Formats: sequence, structure tokens, C-alpha cells
Amino acid sequence: IDLGSGIFETATVDTNILMIEKAQNQNHCKAADVSKIKQIDFANLAWVTLKNLGKDTWTIASDVEQSIKAKIEAKGKPLKEWDINIYRGVLTGYNEAFIIDGKKKDELIAQDPRSAEIIKPILRGRDIKRYKAEFADLWLIATFPALKLNIDDYPAVRDYLKSFGKKLHQTGEEYIDENGVKQKTRKKTGNKWFETQDQIGYHQEFEKEKIVWKIIGSNINFLIDKNAYYYNNAANILTSKNENLLSLVSILNSKILEWHFKKNIFIEVEGGGIQMFNTVMESIPIPPLSESEQQPFVELVNQILALKEQGKDTSALEQQIDNLVYRLYDLTYDEVKVIDPDFPLTRQEYEAIRLE
Repeated sequence: IDLGSGIFETATVDTNILMIEKAQNQNHCKAADVSKIKQIDFANLAWVTLKNLGKDTWTIASDVEQSIKAKIEAKGKPLKEWDINIYRGVLTGYNEAFIIDGKKKDELIAQDPRSAEIIKPILRGRDIKRYKAEFADLWLIATFPALKLNIDDYPAVRDYLKSFGKKLHQTGEEYIDENGVKQKTRKKTGNKWFETQDQIGYHQEFEKEKIVWKIIGSNINFLIDKNAYYYNNAANILTSKNENLLSLVSILNSKILEWHFKKNIFIEVEGGGIQMFNTVMESIPIPPLSESEQQPFVELVNQILALKEQGKDTSALEQQIDNLVYRLYDLTYDEVKVIDPDFPLTRQEYEAIRLE
């Protein structure tokens, strides 16, 4: 029995009740979701039977929802089995120093043109929208330990970072600043004072075409980045040598995957946010597509990106992608209506859709 969150005033936990009955040769159980019910009448609860239970996470779902879940998992191949790599964004240890605005970037480059070599455009989690980012004119001082930089080669950046004093040291020790206030340096690492906290040995991946998403958020948005943006540690990136990321991002942004994320995969945190860490993302089942099967998705995404650049609405094109993805997972019309009660097509129009 899923009671949801907010049951206890002093504990921020989701709560459920398990009532177990000993039985032989059974791998199913009944469950009820009462998270939206104020007065619980146990005699008249809408119980569902969870079937074929195993060691994986159990999901409270109706028969039709369990059928949809089974189809998604049967048609898809977990993302971890694809030819992809997932990396997290840059952890600096002190963003106030390493992430600067456009004005400061211009100042540093004017003082020393070589500064441009280690200043990169960066996006935060809040800048990630569906398909396209919103650049806020923020820039990263990319002094990654993996680069093995000599900071004296970049005097303007060196002097700017020095202005933060002991705060940038990576010793984990406390100290008293010039105003008599107790401060603490960044955590203890083997890195130099001017370097970011993480090694970022994969820094070249940021320069590639990639799919990006927030690791925690209330909205599930994936964007395709062809502009070599860097990202802070609120986001993860996905790159590949061989996979077509345009078709992949279209499926990830579809309504059926959003339903699957929220219903079956992702871990909810306090306040309704959803965790989208690497291990969770790797379990997402995506149907492999031939090159010809990818083409409709690629064409639609390219049209969406062009319209996004012009600030125009793309909902009609995104609906076309949703229609194709429903068919890709072999959903019936009635199953589609479970995911999207406002689905605009008639049964005949939906069943006439072909993937080729």
C-alpha cells in the first residue's frame, strides 16, 4: 500500500505498508496505491495484482500498465548495451571562482589572449530545455587536472584565481579570512590550487555532439548539443562514435518514455524531483533501429531544432515523434490512451501509421 510522502510531519520519507501472506509456488501479489486518498476504506480499495515478480523493482500498476511496461522492456535494449558513454558534468569545487560571466571572460582575454584557450561556454541544469539549451552567457575556466596546465602560461587567469585566496586550496582545512570570518577550503585532493576539483579526463567529450539531461529535476528534458558546450555537475552527457544521437534523443523525449521513466524507472526525491543518474539511465530500454528506420526521427528532430532556433512552436512535430514511438513499441490504441488521455488521433488514424 503506497501512502506517498507527507504522512509524517517530522519525517520527509515516502511510506508504504507491506502485508505479507505465506503461500507456496506464487510469484505475484496484490497492491493498492492510496497516495491520493485522504480517507482509506480498505474494503473498497482498487487492488491490482502484480505478476511475475522477480528480484527487480516492483511497480504498482494496473493490468494495462503492466502490459505497456512489458512491451517497452521486450522491444527495447537497455542503454548500457548500446555503443554509448555517459559522463557527468564538471565539478569545480567552487563555482563562484571557476564559472564567470561574459564580461569577466572578455576582460581576461583582453588582458591575455591566451586565456581564451582555457575558457569554455558552460550551461547549468536550469539551462537545459527540451531539444535545445538556453545559453546564459556563462563561461568555465577549464583548468582540469587532466590537462596538466602550467598556470603561469595564463597570467590573467592566474591572477584572477589568486584573488580568491586560500578558498581555492584543495586541502579541506579551515582558516580565518581577511574579514575575520571562518572559512573552509575545497575538499582535500591531490590537485593544484588553480585546478578544478575533478580530474575531467574525458574533457574532449564535451566538444562532441552529445545528448544532455539534468540529473535531478521535475521535468524530463533531453537536448542535443552540437555546439561544444560544457556543463556543470547538475547535468550528465551522453556521447557515441557510432549511434545516431538525433534518433535517440527523439525517443528519449517521447511521451511513452516519460511515462516509463516516472512510472517504472526513476527514483523520486523530496519535492517531486526525479533522479536521473547514470545507473538509472543505463536501464532505459530503447529499440535498436536500422539506418532507414532512423530517418523519419532524424528528419523530425532537424525540423524541431530549426524551429527552436527561430523561437517557434514545435508541438506538432513532437506529436509526430510520439506517434511513431508508440508504434515502435507496438502499443495498441487503448494503451496509448492510458499514457496520453488527450491523444489527438482516432483509432483508424493511429493504426494507419507506418514506421517506414
